[in-house]
Amino acid sequence: MDLLIKSLVGLGVGTLIGMTGVGGGVLLLPILIFGLGVPPLSAVGSDALFNFVTKIGASAVHLRRGTVRKKVVLALAAGSAPGSYAGVSFLVYLRNHYGNGVNHFITIAVGVLLICIPTFLFFQGKIEESVASHPPTMKSFAWMSLIGLVAGFLVGITSVGSGSIVMMMLLLFYSFQPKVMVGTDIVHALILTGVTSLLHFRMHNVDMHLVGALLIGSIPGGLLGSYLSTRVPVPWLRRILCAVLLATGARMLMA
Repeated sequence: MDLLIKSLVGLGVGTLIGMTGVGGGVLLLPILIFGLGVPPLSAVGSDALFNFVTKIGASAVHLRRGTVRKKVVLALAAGSAPGSYAGVSFLVYLRNHYGNGVNHFITIAVGVLLICIPTFLFFQGKIEESVASHPPTMKSFAWMSLIGLVAGFLVGITSVGSGSIVMMMLLLFYSFQPKVMVGTDIVHALILTGVTSLLHFRMHNVDMHLVGALLIGSIPGGLLGSYLSTRVPVPWLRRILCAVLLATGARMLMA
């Protein structure tokens, strides 16, 4: 029964990801913490590994189609890898010095991101329209590494935002075709979540049975969501989902 429930959660999350494009971390983490009662620290590590596995297929497709700017990925990863290490190390420090207090810290941090990220998603279209298209420069590559550092730290402590936060901040510097932006963002997120999940695994913060059960449901869920995305009013569903995430974030801040 426990396996069935977790697989159904994976099915639901996978379907929503396939339908709306909203990142798996921001959808799954509050469900793990509030719905399944997973301790926040274990939820973060397990969520990071789940996100890594679910991005492998999409990354391979974008690399094969040539919709990835590899120099941008490398610039981001140059900052996000050490940023993730710093984030996970910070959690370990909190756990060693404050015990279960680290779980309260994670809950607050995730609550803040669940308010910030859906707010960005509400206005993403308008932001993209207002950004002029121009190629990245050496100066912007340096700023991208800084973006990666910040995003890596946040993903290290919450597992949330490996795609949405980076996409939002990248739009400050340049804009390519949407498919190139998405492909570049996904491949970098694959690297970031891979590094983060490995670090959490080494710290024994990953529940492999939980991740396996979620993946059993999420893989067919993603296929189902992609099929349904052309048959349901996705913009309205996306708005409703963002509103729910905002309310969840506010709830976590008041916990």
